[in-house]
Amino acid sequence: MMRIRNSALKLIVVGSVLGIGITLGILSVGTTLANRQDQDQINFPVNENGQTYGSSLYASSPSKEPDLIKAIGVDGTVGYVKSTDLNESLPKTPTQALDHQRNKKKGHRTIPLYDVNGKKVIGTFHVENGEESFKETTTDNE
Repeated sequence: MMRIRNSALKLIVVGSVLGIGITLGILSVGTTLANRQDQDQINFPVNENGQTYGSSLYASSPSKEPDLIKAIGVDGTVGYVKSTDLNESLPKTPTQALDHQRNKKKGHRTIPLYDVNGKKVIGTFHVENGEESFKETTTDNE
């Protein structure tokens, strides 16, 4: 009889520990996912024209980038490029994508480099073969 009680007690203890472990695991995964979603929300500063600006280094996708992305122009000037200038619109069909690839010019396209307010052009920026060629600056002064 004592042996059955010990076995039942062991089973209850093991079951309880297992249940607690599973519960803690689920809670930690939920917290991790919630923190990840918080990290996707970057609070960029806003200029006098209502545009966000800053580095796109930590943006998880183009939709999370600021309106004005910090960049270094062809002559070394630090400024901002408009996200809309940098990220061309995506083709809507495979045929449009193929046409875009066929018609893409070799080399680079040039887009304006703006001041922090996005109005005054202070230089130019080259986008090489459809890929951004800018260097992220490491200063905290946006």
